[in-house]
Amino acid sequence: MLILAATPIGQVADASGRLADALVSADVVAAEDTRRLKRLASDLGVEIGGRVVSYFEGNEERRTPELAAMLTEGLTVVLVTDAGMPSVSDPGYRLVVAAIAADVAVTAIPGPSAVLTALAVSGLPVDRFCFEGFLPRKAGERTTALTELVRERRTMVFFESPHRTETSLRAMADVLGGDRPAAVCRELTKTYEEVARGGLTELAEWAAAQEQGVRGEVTIVVGGAPAEARTYGRDDLRALVAARQAEGLSRKDAIEQVAGETGTRKKDVYDAAHS
Repeated sequence: MLILAATPIGQVADASGRLADALVSADVVAAEDTRRLKRLASDLGVEIGGRVVSYFEGNEERRTPELAAMLTEGLTVVLVTDAGMPSVSDPGYRLVVAAIAADVAVTAIPGPSAVLTALAVSGLPVDRFCFEGFLPRKAGERTTALTELVRERRTMVFFESPHRTETSLRAMADVLGGDRPAAVCRELTKTYEEVARGGLTELAEWAAAQEQGVRGEVTIVVGGAPAEARTYGRDDLRALVAARQAEGLSRKDAIEQVAGETGTRKKDVYDAAHS
């Protein structure tokens, strides 16, 4: 059996009794960071009973067949990551697919989740939401990814590294709108937990004002597009491109910006601008 075991995202007291039992009884424990695993076991007051192996982004592809072979031999493998549920923006998906393909049972020990915790405390609608993981690092790819979300009606949840939080918030403000409501949740469940709420532009300024920069684990929650999102005709798009060009942008950059601002496909803006 493969067991995906959620680990605390901050407070070790959030660990479940089932997690402690699984660490003791498993034949193999695959961990994203074996040092963190040993520290967690120590904090829980348990000794890991089976073999410990590393399973992280750098060796996930190579180690998956090894772990799959152990599973087919009848061993119980527990998979843990540094925090939260394995396979959610963490190693695990490949092993789940391999286990299912080998007709091995897959189950989970539920527990803390930064996605759901941030969503719950954000103050934004929680009836429908989507998880978008990390935005691309490159500016162009990031803008493209956000442009695809302009008309997304569901509340959106993102992970972000602390040193890119301000940049991502500014990109979100440029594409999704500076007044779009959002929340930046950092260090959830930890001693210095903080939730900053406001419009995207306001939050970008908040991030810029942090003397030592935004610190800790960061989850960003962004409200979905309003129901009355405007639709743009060809004349509207052509006028917007012309206005951006008058402000000094090249036609190419103006088309890209208008596409992001309006949630319109870049090709449609291009066709309107050249009509």
